[in-house]
Amino acid sequence: MWKKFRNKFIGDKEFYRHVLYLAVPMIIQNAITSFVSFLDNIMVGQIGTEQMSGVAIVNQLMFVFNICIFGGVSGAGIFGTQFFGKGDYEGQKYTFRFKLYACTLITGAALLLFGFLDSWLISLYLSDSGSVGDTSLALKYGKEYLAIMMIGLVPFALGQSYTSTVRETGQTFVPMLAGIVAVFTNLILDYVLIFGAFGAPALGVRGAAIATVIARFIECFIVLFWTHLHPNANPYIKGAYSSPKIPRHILKGILVKGSPLMFNEMFWASGMAVISQCYAVRGLEVVAAQNISSTISNLFNIVYLQLGGCISIVVGQLLGAGKPKEAKDADNKMIFFSVFCCTCISLLMIMVGRFFPSIYNTEESIRELAKKLITISALVMPLCAFSHCAYFTLRSGGKTVVTFLFDSVYTWVLVIPFAYVLANYTSLYITTVFFLVQFTEIFKVVLGFFMVKSGVWMQNIVEDGA
Repeated sequence: MWKKFRNKFIGDKEFYRHVLYLAVPMIIQNAITSFVSFLDNIMVGQIGTEQMSGVAIVNQLMFVFNICIFGGVSGAGIFGTQFFGKGDYEGQKYTFRFKLYACTLITGAALLLFGFLDSWLISLYLSDSGSVGDTSLALKYGKEYLAIMMIGLVPFALGQSYTSTVRETGQTFVPMLAGIVAVFTNLILDYVLIFGAFGAPALGVRGAAIATVIARFIECFIVLFWTHLHPNANPYIKGAYSSPKIPRHILKGILVKGSPLMFNEMFWASGMAVISQCYAVRGLEVVAAQNISSTISNLFNIVYLQLGGCISIVVGQLLGAGKPKEAKDADNKMIFFSVFCCTCISLLMIMVGRFFPSIYNTEESIRELAKKLITISALVMPLCAFSHCAYFTLRSGGKTVVTFLFDSVYTWVLVIPFAYVLANYTSLYITTVFFLVQFTEIFKVVLGFFMVKSGVWMQNIVEDGA
């Protein structure tokens, strides 16, 4: 029994060496990014509850934009990864061009939306039903922060077009290095500009936004320059801008297979924003507590998020190389590894969550509520790890319609109505509402288990003539 279990779910040293070679740089980059966001959040939290809440709301909107960009590059990325596994660098070049077009459209739409509907979007998360904070001040600070953050949309989108393509080739070190440089720049500028250190003006939330925008430009330029200076390591970049052309069969393939993925990311991210808005109707106290909780959760969640991303690379390359049996074997082992790691990490998160909220300069009631939300988020983490791996497994084989149903439709049909009813039409305390909504993930795990087990995702989508 143990031998059978070991052979199916536990790999050898070489397997884990390969997985960690891909995962560790991605985890380090995102860990540093999350850690600096975590420090950034604490710095803003030292100014006051209204400032922290205004920034948190805008960051929720930025999250939707970021995920839409991720969807835009990922739709083409499932082809890019398999093209690389096949050794077809011309095909990968076309997927890179598609990413540039997709990111341009998404960024343009976001600039229009945030520019004309800023007050309305932020106000959706502000309710006077609570007893803590001034919502008009939170709106004011949120608008100030958003106006500057909009400048950073362009370098972020361009940077993701490059970074995602570099990662598809298995080169994760340079994006990690760019991220490290950017986040430390962000951290230093945060301290200087938020509090007015070293003789600089104390700009508060505007200083935090300026620091973030500068960091995004730096990260983008590092990856962009490295890619163009090393064409042999990035053969797809040769002639990438010599023509706007994308062959019809590749464009059709990306649109057919990739569009569901793009829309999935957009609807999933907007769904998460709607769920947060459901919680926000309980007052500014909940907005602030959820911000504290999500800050620490984002720091711990990077392990399962990046291990899921590794599945799309490893399994996608094996499928593109025509090795479905090896792909399924690697997938089983990586899913088990992710869930095991996240079970351990969730225990650590519970312990850290007992004292983390006390760092913030806010009301005691907000700190206590944040502790409870952190514990609930930690308990659900292993479930999220499995469903996330299932999602990337399905995606690696181009089953994007299935991933759309699995992720977005599930969220909008089940989770959002459930959250809306509990938050608006019951007298349940917010922690009970949060617990019940978070643990709807159990149903997603069951669905994911059967879909992964079926092997329906084992498909090569870049065969000749595809």
